[in-house]
Order: sequence, then C-alpha cells, then structure tokens
Amino acid sequence: MPNAAQTEKTDVVLIGAGIMSATLGALLRQLQPDWSISLFERLDAAAAESSDPWNNAGTGHSALCELNYSPQQADGSVDITKAVDINERFQVSRQFWAYAVQNGVLADPSRFINPIPHVSFVHGAEDVSYLRKRYEALSRHPLFEGMRYIDSPDEFARRLPLMARGRDFSDPVALNWTEYGTDIDFGSLTKDLLAYLGASGADLAFGHEVRNLTKQSDGSWLVKVRNTRTRRTRTIAAKFVFVGAGGGALPLLQRSGIKEIAGFGGFPVSGQFLRCTNPDLIAQHEAKVYGKAAVGAPPMSVPHLDTRVINGTPGLLFGPYAGWTPKFLKDGKYTDLFKSVRPGNISPMLGVGVTELGLVKYLVTELMKSQAGKVYSMEEFVPRAEARDWELITAGQRVQIIRRKGIGGVLELGTAVITAEDGSIAGLLGASPGASTCVSAMLDVLKRCFPREYAQWTPHLREMVPSLGVKLAEDQPLFREVWDWTTKALNLNGVKDNTPRPMGVAANA
Repeated sequence: MPNAAQTEKTDVVLIGAGIMSATLGALLRQLQPDWSISLFERLDAAAAESSDPWNNAGTGHSALCELNYSPQQADGSVDITKAVDINERFQVSRQFWAYAVQNGVLADPSRFINPIPHVSFVHGAEDVSYLRKRYEALSRHPLFEGMRYIDSPDEFARRLPLMARGRDFSDPVALNWTEYGTDIDFGSLTKDLLAYLGASGADLAFGHEVRNLTKQSDGSWLVKVRNTRTRRTRTIAAKFVFVGAGGGALPLLQRSGIKEIAGFGGFPVSGQFLRCTNPDLIAQHEAKVYGKAAVGAPPMSVPHLDTRVINGTPGLLFGPYAGWTPKFLKDGKYTDLFKSVRPGNISPMLGVGVTELGLVKYLVTELMKSQAGKVYSMEEFVPRAEARDWELITAGQRVQIIRRKGIGGVLELGTAVITAEDGSIAGLLGASPGASTCVSAMLDVLKRCFPREYAQWTPHLREMVPSLGVKLAEDQPLFREVWDWTTKALNLNGVKDNTPRPMGVAANA
C-alpha cells in the first residue's frame, strides 16, 4: 500500500492518448472545467497507435459506402438497420466537431476533415442487382439523400479514371456514389483535442505506462504508473478511470478485476495496405471506393481504394491485407494474447477458434501472399496496377471482441463500452467503426458513469450536440438544420463559416 503522502490525487485518469481519451477529455473539460484530469500514454507521442492516420482508413464511417453495414437477406431484401444506426452516430461526431471549431476547442477543420466522395463498387450481374437494391433502400432514407446509382461505363470512367483504365466492361459494373462523404485524419484530430486539453490545465504524461489498477474501499482507484525512461513509479488516486488504450484496454480492464469484463476475450488481427508512391496515379483518383468481401471472408477484409488527406497532402491506399501476430498493439508484446487468457474467457476463446474457420482460412491465405500477389489482387480495382507504383505499409493492430455466448463464444466486429456497476471505471473494446463514432461512444460513457451529473450537463451537451436524444432520421427539419450548420462550420462546402451556431438548432433539440 503506497504512502498516502506520496499518492497524487486527481478527479479523472485517462489511459491512452488516442481519439477516445482525447474526445472524453475534451467533453469533460467543457462540462466540468473545475475537475482535474491526468492522461497517461505509454508511447512518446499522441495518436501513435490506431489513431495514427496511416494506421486506419480514415473513412469517417457513416455507412455511405461500406457494404457490410447493409447486408442482403435470404429473401433478397437489403437490411439497412445497421447503416442507419452508424450514420446517426457519425452525425453526433460531426456536431461536436463543429461546436469545437466554433468555440475554440479545435482550430482549422481542414487539418482533420475534408470532403471526399464515398463510393460502393461491385461487378458481376448478381452483385450489380444487389447494389441497385441497396441504393433503392438507402436513397429513400433522409440520412442518405443524394446517393446516386451509376451503371454506365462512360460515367464510371469519367468519375473513376484510374479504375476504368484497362477494365473489361463486358463484366457489368455499378456504383453507389455519395458526394458528401469525408476523409478524416484522426491523428491530427486527436492531437488538436489533446492540445486543447493540455492548454486548459490537464496533466498529459507521455512515456508513462499504467501498470496496475486497484479499487479502494472509498470507491476510488489507485493507478500505478511507471515512467518508461526513468523507471520511476507514480501512484495516482482517481475518482474515475477511463481505459482508452486500444488493444491494450482488455488487459488493463482485466487487471482492474471488475466483474463486467469476465468472459471477454480478444482476437488480434494486424493490417497492411499498399500505399501509392506515384503522384500521377494519386491525382487520378479522388474517392473512397469500397467493394465486397470475398465469399467466406470476414467483413474486416472488405477491399477499398482509399483517398487520404494527411497534413493537407492527398494520398492513396489499397487494402486491407490481414496479417496475424499475438500482439494487442502495434508496439505491443508477443505475449499479449496469451496473458489475456483467463479462466472466465477460455471457453469463449476456444469456441471462436472452432466457429470462425472462415477467418482462419482468410488469415492463412493473406499471410501466404507475396507483395506481387498483393498487387495482383488489387487489379479488381486498378486493372493496370504495377508493383513499382506501390509500397507495402503495416497499419494498426486491431483486437476484435470475443464475447461469451452460451457455453462458447462469438467474435464481434465492432466496439463495446464496458463500465463497472458503480460507474467508477469504463473502457472501450473493439475496432471499426470506433473512431468515427467516438463522440456518441463517449457520451454513452458519460451517461452510464455520471448519471447525476449527466442531468445537469444536458443543456450544455445540447449546445455541443443539438440532436442529443433525438433520432435525426425521425426529425428531418432538425437533420437539415444541423447538417447545414456542420457543413459550414467544418468547411465541407469550401466556404468558411465560423459564425455562432443558430440558437434555433439547440432549441429544436
């Protein structure tokens, strides 16, 4: 037990310097400026793991182009339930970012968000039929208004010249094209939010690894932190702890001993992309184009040819190509997976090993591909792809959730917020579409962990997120109002507008 005189005290500890911790910290600073906040990051920089722009696709997941969010059912219909839910949550992020720009939390929005068309692409008569049904289902929905269906080879070539060159159009093609998509540099966004947090008095400690979490009799947490350079250990007593450590969240939540984490496991999957090195090719493609995963392949394998804007410079990625390592973080340890095994999650983890044979087969196939083989597989998107124009980069590590189900387990491709019953600690597990829905996820944390304060915060929260508690799909006038406001505030129509948000937006919420 540490000496009480040597124990530092703070109201909130944030673990990890990624987009989740940065978002929660910024929200709390706005809502409760008198609370003390300490953030600890084991690496020497912010957003160095999954929030780094080259470690994720930066899609701004809003289900405009990702086909796995709108699956075709056995009866041939297309289920858009998940697509609508993800789009609703992305609208929450847009609202907070717009508020943050107009209220000095964030500076130039072009540092982190830029307009890029989102496009779904298929070929072959069967998939073309599916894409038309998807278009018919989504385009009638207010959140997806403006989506276009394109099956003309000439129009395809005009919009996507890099993908059209050398293509055999006797194989039918189709696109769902949405002009108002976005590219998001979550690395820049994270750094800007943390810069605001630091300037407002938070203690940001890089090169500090959280080693243990211990619950105290008074309900607070003792957080043991080690300086990775000096090896000096600090002990911090915190009223609330948030574990936003990406793949490192599962082991830390397990060490906390909270009952809510029992039965959870993690399956690590690494990713690779081909990054274009030819400026002429980059200039010929300006869209995020998502295709369909191969038959039997998991949703995480969905191929995409992806325009990125990083530090104001356009780039182009193709992937992902999956790899495997037992590490839970890109900068993690090879023992991570094995140390995460507990008596309570052995059965779920073994069960997933049996039920997810398709994933195992996919990973083995990917691991066997040479770089030339990876370039060859890109020809579905870029028929005349040449290896000399692309370099292979290793992206971030993803830890997919394994959750107990019956006597076995199930692999979940998404995110889950874990909170203790008393609300004193919370953490986030999982991967995509996580970053794009970071604000709604962190609002969920606030609501679960601070129920009394949340009621008092609600008026301020409605200033930050006017649609709070409202389904925009069910309130089209409010959706149009917040859409116009966020588009202008984030400069997504090319016209800067930093005027205060119309008061009517908050009033209508």
